[in-house]
Amino acid sequence: MSAYETFHALHVPGDPLIIYNCWDPGSAVAIAKAGAKAIATGSYGAAESLGFGDGEKVPLDLVLDNAKRIIGVVDLPVSIDFESGYARDADGISANLAKLAATGAVGCNFEDSVIGGQGVYPIATQAERVAAARKGAGDAFFINARVDLYIRTPAEQQDSSTLEETIDRATAYLAAGASGIFVPFLRDIAAIEQIVKRTGALVNVLPGGGAVDSRALADAGVARISYGASPWFAAMAWLEEQARSAIDWTG
Repeated sequence: MSAYETFHALHVPGDPLIIYNCWDPGSAVAIAKAGAKAIATGSYGAAESLGFGDGEKVPLDLVLDNAKRIIGVVDLPVSIDFESGYARDADGISANLAKLAATGAVGCNFEDSVIGGQGVYPIATQAERVAAARKGAGDAFFINARVDLYIRTPAEQQDSSTLEETIDRATAYLAAGASGIFVPFLRDIAAIEQIVKRTGALVNVLPGGGAVDSRALADAGVARISYGASPWFAAMAWLEEQARSAIDWTG
């Protein structure tokens, strides 16, 4: 079984793949030693570790180099958080995904947020971008198409229309070639169940906002649970506390 097939097979509705996101080779090795079945980066931690901010501020060459370095130190399938593809037009997306696939990565997250702009791309536009990503990456590559409505819509404005548009977007992205659907920051189990049932997709969630109830998400049919930037924040908080204790040794 190829690494692509292995990674795809790990996505089982009801028995989700757990992704505790890394940011560099060292963190990838630590997570692999913990028993991870696959490795995936989180764009926030990866950017911060390289001295940049999130939101495609890291030069693409550094993103690709970081991917190669991670892939080189773990014997597990590796997926890269590729944000919005580091391009807006279809040709740029296709070219960049080809470069990412060439690193040895087996998959990526690909979001519909407009980096440096407002909101999300129109559904038809993002579907074209997903199709371009598929063309560049090849048929076996796992494209985890991210629907960002629950990030981009203030909580007080989220309602049934947010769910309906999420399902519409998911359906369009799957038809365009996405392998799975990623809906970060959605915590409503009933809404998650609706997305799973009505799209038939391999659904990835990143609950955010504290403890993750993996059993409830598994029962909802989720195929993948991600932790996003939480591991980075936890590691940096621990490091700061350890440094403070060492520096303030006199008490």
